[in-house]
Amino acid sequence: MLVAERRSRIVAEVRRRGAASVTELAEELGVSAMTVRRDIEALADAGELDRVRGGATTRDDAGDAGHERAFTARTQHLVAEKRAIARRAAQLVEPGMAVGLSGGTTTWVLAQELRSVPDLTVVTNSLPVAEVFRRPDRADEPYTQSVVLTGGVRTPSDALVGPVAVRSLEHLHLDVAFLGVHGVDLHAGLTTPNLLEAETDRALLAAGQDAVVLADHTKWGVVGLTTIVDLHEVERLVVDDGLDADARELLEAHVGELWVVPAD
Repeated sequence: MLVAERRSRIVAEVRRRGAASVTELAEELGVSAMTVRRDIEALADAGELDRVRGGATTRDDAGDAGHERAFTARTQHLVAEKRAIARRAAQLVEPGMAVGLSGGTTTWVLAQELRSVPDLTVVTNSLPVAEVFRRPDRADEPYTQSVVLTGGVRTPSDALVGPVAVRSLEHLHLDVAFLGVHGVDLHAGLTTPNLLEAETDRALLAAGQDAVVLADHTKWGVVGLTTIVDLHEVERLVVDDGLDADARELLEAHVGELWVVPAD
């Protein structure tokens, strides 16, 4: 395979998924991890994608339409793993609770699991998550959830962040807050590429009496621009069983509780 063809396929695959690890790309293309790393570096220098620890993501400075496609693509990536994580997390939610949901595709899947739980108050900074709880078109269909949307500056991936969102969350008291993240790393902790989103995520975690982080196994070793919180501050982390044994051992030593769930 020619270099140009291989790199074109890497860009296409990262854009389709929204993010991809070196291992995934190497397996997809049938080349070595070292080759993929060199290609990612060259593509990042050319502005085709963003290089992160362990892989690559779509460009953060893409327009709204580009990120919308990326969000949609990510909802189709690791579907079984995200569903398994969401189902386990949903077991923490009971009727009548106040629940916080951050932006992200895994929290979006969790929102669908919670759609049938009655009398919930859902606090979110995610427009896609809020849309899941939209009132039914049929007047006779039961609907008892309330949705509180934080307000804030809209990111290309339709999360609301910044001082307005933070101030909204500072005065709220949630039974449980669920946070999706861009990356999980032993040294960097939970990370995101967006500085304002990090502040908003910290406020969401602080508002929850119980705080739960949702992350599929591909987030391990990925480092975004800024840290949300260090690993020792994570009360509970739910991850799928694609996470390798070494990573599990490290996480168990640093987070309050690690829940590893089998994918469907």
